[in-house]
Amino acid sequence: MSAMLSTLLAFLGACTLIAASPGPSTVLIIKQSLRSRRSGFLTVLGNETGVFVWGVVAAFGLSALLAASQMAYDVMRIVGAVVLVGFGVQALRQASRTKGAAEGVADGESGDAPGESGWAAYRRGLLLNLANPKAAVFALSFLPQFVPQGAPHLLTTVGLAALWAVYEVGYYGLYVWFVGRLRTVLSRAGVRRRLEQVSGGVLLLLGVRLALEG
Repeated sequence: MSAMLSTLLAFLGACTLIAASPGPSTVLIIKQSLRSRRSGFLTVLGNETGVFVWGVVAAFGLSALLAASQMAYDVMRIVGAVVLVGFGVQALRQASRTKGAAEGVADGESGDAPGESGWAAYRRGLLLNLANPKAAVFALSFLPQFVPQGAPHLLTTVGLAALWAVYEVGYYGLYVWFVGRLRTVLSRAGVRRRLEQVSGGVLLLLGVRLALEG
């Protein structure tokens, strides 16, 4: 029992370190949280659905095929790069629209930004995660380390994947909450435009880096 508890605590500690490492998902979640808490949280749910999917894929050993096939990995790498660049361009365009809205407000026009459906926010998080081949390979190498000796591999790995996803929902939910608490400051047109520009630039750079990786 103590060994199982130690393994569980070690697993959750590793999950915390993984979630705390800045990456495309963190950037996208913060960017979406600038729109609304609902948009940010649904993006988190989409991202963690992808985490669980890759965990299940790893449990069945299918991600080993991706790790072994350079062609398959390269195809997913390019797809992931296109997704990141696309999200980056959208963020930069949103920054431009925010600037236009701010100028419209100064001229007496409405500055309300168009809303985004919940499905669109969820889809962004899911697509970003599923288009990342590193997520698949990482799940394959990460999860099996915490399967206790003698435990059923498939069921235990799927269970760990579910725990990983649920834990990160709570972790990234804090990001969404924090951005919401600062919404009065962050919703100012100038601040939001800068944040959109920074997040868009980061996503673009991450996409380019992924595309250029050998």
